[in-house]
Amino acid sequence: MAQAVERSADGLLQVRLEAAASQLNVAGQEIPIFTYNGQFPPPRLEASPGDRVRIEFHNRLDEPTNLHFHGLHIPPTGNADNTFLEVAPGGSQRYEFTIPEDHPAGTFFYHPHYHGWVAHQVLAGLGGLFVIRGDLDEIQEVQQATEQFVILKDFATDFRDVSGGHMAMMAGREGEFVTVNGEIRPSWRVPNGELLRLRFVNTSNARFYNLALDDRPFYLIATDGGAIAQPRELSELLLSPGERADVLVRGDEGAASVNLVNRPYSRGRMGGGMMGNGGGMGRMGRGRMGRMGGRESDEAEVLATISYDGDPVSGRSLPRQLRPVDTLPEPSQTRRFVFNHGMARGQGMVFLINGKTFDGDRTDVQVQLGQVEDWEIVNEGMFDHPFHLHTNPFQVMSRNGQPERDRAWKDVVLVKAGETVRLRTRFQDFPGRTMYHCHILDHEDQGMMGIVEMQA
Repeated sequence: MAQAVERSADGLLQVRLEAAASQLNVAGQEIPIFTYNGQFPPPRLEASPGDRVRIEFHNRLDEPTNLHFHGLHIPPTGNADNTFLEVAPGGSQRYEFTIPEDHPAGTFFYHPHYHGWVAHQVLAGLGGLFVIRGDLDEIQEVQQATEQFVILKDFATDFRDVSGGHMAMMAGREGEFVTVNGEIRPSWRVPNGELLRLRFVNTSNARFYNLALDDRPFYLIATDGGAIAQPRELSELLLSPGERADVLVRGDEGAASVNLVNRPYSRGRMGGGMMGNGGGMGRMGRGRMGRMGGRESDEAEVLATISYDGDPVSGRSLPRQLRPVDTLPEPSQTRRFVFNHGMARGQGMVFLINGKTFDGDRTDVQVQLGQVEDWEIVNEGMFDHPFHLHTNPFQVMSRNGQPERDRAWKDVVLVKAGETVRLRTRFQDFPGRTMYHCHILDHEDQGMMGIVEMQA
């Protein structure tokens, strides 16, 4: 199904969204899913800086839900990006906010964020693109490129099957059908010599994608928070849940086609301490983590094919420069957040930040608007954890004490097991309570989330 697109007009993006149960045909099999407006991919929302956004949201599910506008720098309060709102079954909620005039162009997305139900609903298929058009799109070389959105999403034969129980959620549940824009191995036809812009979004609950092309590089031009300073050549691109990236692919390499592949990646280890029986399960491959009936393989899997044909296009080239990335000043404070897991009475294994599970009535951190802070994210657990901060993007300063070579605006950063990642952010514009958490959403639902209050 072609993706519906809802664009702003005369400074207003006005949309009706309805979450409901539906079905998707995958590899000739009808599977149950949740959708927005009865379709997958869900409608792509497009706006520009300064636009007003008004969304009439209706919940036709038999469970509570809400909306989170992942990566957007908008208020976390009222009826904007307020993840504390509950939209009951059969209920409705108007979301309304203004995109700031200085908001960067980028690939963002919307998905449910009602605590305790997030992983279940995202695994079922809820999650759509929210695109801000702006200065990056106006760079001549980028503007001329053929644009292709790439929604990376795995589906289970039946997302309601909880036979894996608590252990599957500990690992982070993956579905056995790995799709691109809701399809198995789609093919995109591109003119010979064309420059292709792939806009990746990992909307999966727990699956990582270690992306590569058969015989040619990517040229990274944007991360979660928008453009980087200049294109960066990559041989592969690892995207954990919630991460986005824009890349350019040159079409003048002579091959008739090239495959987009997902290479194996191991994102965790389940050992004896976790199993409680002294018998370790060892390091587990990407395809084995919480898989709900899928194949186990150490081989790269083809996700999509780019086919080159037709009259050749000339004059396409990579941009030399993109957009300057601001350097944040030195921090006024450094904080430390230790990610781990432990046992909780009546719950079994839970995930912890600084020894605590999530409590919606507790404020974990208080910060002052306008302040720049460094946050050290320390992963002492057995799993890789993608760390996500709502409302304000950040820059990654170092990994295990080694400075990052390049600055880029992010809102999700992967912190591998045993790593310490230092990030720097400025809390600005919007007071209120917002969240930080692991974006393996089963981990978030099992406690790996905290609340930061931004005070004016």
